[in-house]
Amino acid sequence: MWGYFFGGNSQQKKDLPKKAIVELREHISTLNKKKNHLQQQMDDQDQLARKYVASKQSSLAKNALKRKKGYEANLIKVENQIETLETQLISIEGANLNLETMKAMKQGAKAMKQIHGEYDVDKVEDTMDEIREQVELADEISDAISRPVGNEYVDEDELDAELKELENEQKEEEQQQRIPKQKARPIIHEEEEELPSFPSVSKNKPVTEDDEDEEALKALQAEMGL
Repeated sequence: MWGYFFGGNSQQKKDLPKKAIVELREHISTLNKKKNHLQQQMDDQDQLARKYVASKQSSLAKNALKRKKGYEANLIKVENQIETLETQLISIEGANLNLETMKAMKQGAKAMKQIHGEYDVDKVEDTMDEIREQVELADEISDAISRPVGNEYVDEDELDAELKELENEQKEEEQQQRIPKQKARPIIHEEEEELPSFPSVSKNKPVTEDDEDEEALKALQAEMGL
């Protein structure tokens, strides 16, 4: 069958399976009609035989049963033919489906071969490299366009440092505001501490050694509270 399908005229090869399938289906339909007719004839003869038996006409009943047997024999032949044709129909439909599947696969393989003939792995890699280069170029262009010009460019690290300094100053100012204000006290330096007063000595009176001793003693007594 396959050798016949793949040989001869291409149009005949294409139409033969379809034509065979159509004819087989039509003949099976005709045989089914014949089968139904024979079944009806058998039922009629069976009813007639029962009628003759009921009327005690045994000879006529026997002839009716004989005709029934003849119809039954023909019915069996028709059923066998139907079974054979249905088996053949199933085989042809399956073979035709396989043939159409192979044609589709062959056509698909041909299309893939044609597509792959237009490029190979090296061409694909080259194309992917070009795409990556264009993407990188687009990123560089985008960065260049987005970058500020002139003095508008500001160093982000420098801004962060200045912001940190301002935050620290703010914290110190807040802490100082929390400390309660105390009354200011005058600051007395050590060298400005109050010294014990000594009696003034007249410029006109000469100062003797005894006078100095006397003054020193008085000063010491005043310091000791005596």
